[in-house]
Amino acid sequence: MPPDTPQPSRPRILVVEDEPSIADNIVYSLESEGFMPVVCRTGAEALEQAKRELWSLVVLDVGLPDLSGFEVCRRLLGQRDVPVIFLTARGQEVDRVVGLELGADDYVVKPFSPRELTARVRAVLRRAAKSEGTPATAAIRPIEVDEVRCVIRYFGQALQLPRYEFRLLRTLTKHPGRVFSRAQLMDQASDEPEAAMERTVDAHIKSLRAALKAVKPDIDPILTHRGMGYAFTEDWSSTAP
Repeated sequence: MPPDTPQPSRPRILVVEDEPSIADNIVYSLESEGFMPVVCRTGAEALEQAKRELWSLVVLDVGLPDLSGFEVCRRLLGQRDVPVIFLTARGQEVDRVVGLELGADDYVVKPFSPRELTARVRAVLRRAAKSEGTPATAAIRPIEVDEVRCVIRYFGQALQLPRYEFRLLRTLTKHPGRVFSRAQLMDQASDEPEAAMERTVDAHIKSLRAALKAVKPDIDPILTHRGMGYAFTEDWSSTAP
């Protein structure tokens, strides 16, 4: 097996933390629980690692010496779909909200217990495994996101999507059932979300629905929540013809 292929029994964790003592404690705790952690000291290094290798999860400090952890998260999730846990000394509600709206899966405030962090890593990985589906549920949720090739397959058929629509659909399918506002979707899909119009998301959703219906005309897995935004179905039985 190639060295950059994650071992199923030992999830590979990218730890992005510039404080050596904190990084060492995280690594020790994760290794003690059977994970394979690798430490990066800067955001640029983390983004390079994410391009070259596959990771089960990223533990990401907000206060990095070169880039904000929020910016690293935005770029990281623009490259591929990977669970993210923010690790930071900032405890204000606005910082937690920003991190979660960027697509992070959890948020741990310093000082923290390494055992608590490890427990959160396990919990996030369990949720990620559920959302991806197991062989027993693959027939119920028939969508697959290939991050390496930037292809989404729907009922086994590759969808021909422009990059913004690929990013939108990837974001929705990562968290089935979660309602994303138009602003949140713009932030995930657009390189310049502040310059985009919210109604642009509606146009992309319309195109996505057309692409999905071209494969399965009787199923609409993208749900509209009026006044709130959009979600991807988590109950395929309700969409069956």
